[in-house]
Amino acid sequence: MGPEVVDVGEDPAAIQHYIGGVLLDVQKYFHISDSHAGLLQTVFISCLLVSAPVFGYLGDRYNRKAILSFGILLWSGAGLSSSFISYQYSWLFFLSRGFMGTGAASYSTIAPTVLGDLFVKDQRTCALAVFYIFIPVGSGLGYVLGSTVAKLTGNWRWALRLMPCLDAMALALLILLVPDVPRGAAEKQGEVAVRAPRSSWCEDVRYLGRNWSFVFSTLGVTAIAFVTGALGFWAPKFLFEARVVHGLQLPCFQEQCHSQDSLIFGALTVATGIIGVMLGAEASRRYKKVNPRAEPLICASSLFATAPCLYLALILASRTLLASYVFLALGELLLSCNWAVVADILLSVVVPRCRGTAEALQITVAHVLGDAGSPYLTGLISSVLQAERPNSYLQHFLSLQHSFLCCAFAIVLGGGFFLLTALHLEKDQARARQPGKGTLDSKDIASRNTESQGLLSGTSTPTE
Repeated sequence: MGPEVVDVGEDPAAIQHYIGGVLLDVQKYFHISDSHAGLLQTVFISCLLVSAPVFGYLGDRYNRKAILSFGILLWSGAGLSSSFISYQYSWLFFLSRGFMGTGAASYSTIAPTVLGDLFVKDQRTCALAVFYIFIPVGSGLGYVLGSTVAKLTGNWRWALRLMPCLDAMALALLILLVPDVPRGAAEKQGEVAVRAPRSSWCEDVRYLGRNWSFVFSTLGVTAIAFVTGALGFWAPKFLFEARVVHGLQLPCFQEQCHSQDSLIFGALTVATGIIGVMLGAEASRRYKKVNPRAEPLICASSLFATAPCLYLALILASRTLLASYVFLALGELLLSCNWAVVADILLSVVVPRCRGTAEALQITVAHVLGDAGSPYLTGLISSVLQAERPNSYLQHFLSLQHSFLCCAFAIVLGGGFFLLTALHLEKDQARARQPGKGTLDSKDIASRNTESQGLLSGTSTPTE
């Protein structure tokens, strides 16, 4: 039996989607248009991606529990302070989102590497499945808690003030239950990782750039991030406007917008997320026994199936809400199948000593090209389309609907990248499993070992 699986912090997805659950209220309060509302997510993700390489570097070299604790305290303080900002200082609200993204970067880059050092093979797949269940659960709870607290209190600010209570619980669990394991302990490379010469950050990046499984899987994750970023930010409003078009909901003109769509979308995200992560992990565990390339093939298949589901969910929203919800749930289910599997791919093809850097680079690329810009791009396209159409609620809804269609194309592209990952997976896994394999070339390791022995013995080595 392996160590106990412990969630090492609050899910950053919940941090983002507290805003999604009260987005209409935030827009009304700060007088923010669709295009500028998308910038809230962009600021969050941009600060996260700028901070991720720093935390990845630190996580490969220093105490990971201390870094995670700092991140929790940072995003908690920023979230709490943002609830007291007056409407005249909307720029401060955007700034607080940036600090929250910085704090979330520590969790996103370091937490998966801790699990990678606690578990290996099938145990690691199961542990990652349990861990990554909290991505959709956190996202869904963000919508549910945000909208519920706002409705109960009559003030959307309390949705942000609840978060520090959850942060305190996460920090206590981190300190009390999560062990500080050596890097590479699960693969029994801990001693090698400690004694081997420490490569520089540039050397780590060069190693990862030559690791084609890492490169293509990162591009696949980027496509997933693009879609989840746009859906996570705009789906509640899209569903709200669809209900207005069908005559089931009155348009919102006051500051406090009471909508059940955030609750519905949050519940769908939680349910499909839990089921999807479990299905993806179990399919990977079983399929790997007959096909060593199972993981990227499962990711590719799920993304190719997701594209038509998202397309139908968007197109049918103006005709029948029930069918739209069904296909949206199927699309979220298929997307969730990837979370644990893509993390397992990274941990299996990258050597333990630079997994933090690998997580940071993957997060950075995925957010730069994915969800950092997709909410803003979706809102911008919607605003451009609205400007060219009659000023009616139906046309506003259709503009947002048409701006969403780019997600279906992006997800197909992601499936293609995972097919390319499958071509290189076995070779890169074999390289990562070699005993004592570091990110440096073998000649560099031998040279550095010789130089270190010479310094310790007080002798010098001849140079060529």
